[in-house]
Amino acid sequence: MSEFFKGKPTSRRAFLRGSAAAAAGAVTAGAAKAGPDPLITEVQPWASGLGEGVDATPYGLPIEYESDVVRRNVEWLTADTISSINFTPIHALDGTITPQGCAFERHHSGAIDLKKEDYRLMINGLVDTPLVFTYADLERFPRENHVYFCECAANTGMEWAGAQLNGAQFTHGMIHNMEYTGVPLRTLLEEAGLDAAGVLDDKWVYVEGADASSNGRSIPMGKALGDCLVAFNANGEALRKEHGYPVRLVVPGWEGNLWVKWLRRVEVTDGPVESREETSKYTDTLADGTSRKWTWVMDAKSVITSPSPQSPITHGKGPLVITGLAWSGHGAISRVDVSKDGGKTWQTARLAREGEAKALTRFYLDTEWDGEEMLLQSRAMDETGYVQPTKAQLREVRGENSIYHNNCIQTWWVRPGGEAENVEVS
Repeated sequence: MSEFFKGKPTSRRAFLRGSAAAAAGAVTAGAAKAGPDPLITEVQPWASGLGEGVDATPYGLPIEYESDVVRRNVEWLTADTISSINFTPIHALDGTITPQGCAFERHHSGAIDLKKEDYRLMINGLVDTPLVFTYADLERFPRENHVYFCECAANTGMEWAGAQLNGAQFTHGMIHNMEYTGVPLRTLLEEAGLDAAGVLDDKWVYVEGADASSNGRSIPMGKALGDCLVAFNANGEALRKEHGYPVRLVVPGWEGNLWVKWLRRVEVTDGPVESREETSKYTDTLADGTSRKWTWVMDAKSVITSPSPQSPITHGKGPLVITGLAWSGHGAISRVDVSKDGGKTWQTARLAREGEAKALTRFYLDTEWDGEEMLLQSRAMDETGYVQPTKAQLREVRGENSIYHNNCIQTWWVRPGGEAENVEVS
């Protein structure tokens, strides 16, 4: 080892300066023994010819060297991929905005083809004037832009009984975070008029999609008139087919099954419809056999995306950036702590920017790795004061029979070689 590396560097910047100097020295020494480095002395193919013209990429796609950054499914999760999930490669992404092409999918009867020209949205039930809107009609209403996360209620659901899936993409990848453009649901309900004789606080809306499953769900009126959005764009472009093109419902901070895709009908009702998706499904079974109902909000949660099983440490000892994502359906993330010893001690991570309500927040812990094993954890706190619980704390209340709403602290065991594994700590 170079003399420079003996002892702890005075700062991260000094270490990096020294690394550059050491690298330069290594090049010089190597040149004396093996000749010039061809990357420095030779004209490389990419610098000696012409590249592709603009006509080669009418719609830009990732370069071939990033071909592993893709959604993946777990074949044994469901009987058929028509009613299944694939997972966002959160381990390979940075920042907070999820590219549409990487954003997870969940289907109950498959992604359908529905043209804008054929699209219709009905508002009916306890309204003064039932209405049917075309896609062109929706575009004429004042629109808004908001960034929100969408998380499947079953995200991390396989982990209730123990560490199962080995990768952040599979344990926490049923989530995406995009900028949605659309019309507030309140605007469309007001356009149709609500039952003036009724008390709105006692009313609900029942929403359903145009696909074969319809995925009908009931939403209390307070939420419907709050921040729900009838969206037709995501990240500045039209929704993708798998995300509900041409129109979907956005229900910020609440479980993803309420975000009905291919939205075709909103009915104002006196109470919840008690559909299949809110009785036999999407309820949380407790240890005594009873079920929690109407568990809409996604509580504060976080996960370290790197290092992680699919993103091991490959550069050896020295400076290390630990990074991950945090979110809360109750509001903005206010703080994230990181532990390298399985929760015995904690360090406060740096938020990439101030947390946004009901959106993903990126955090970083700029540290150094000594090559020893680590038990990496992250713990999120939101603006309400809620603190992300351990799995043991969740099990004390809910047992191990649940599938949904597992927002426990995740542990990655990082080995001396830099590889990581999904584990539990007691």
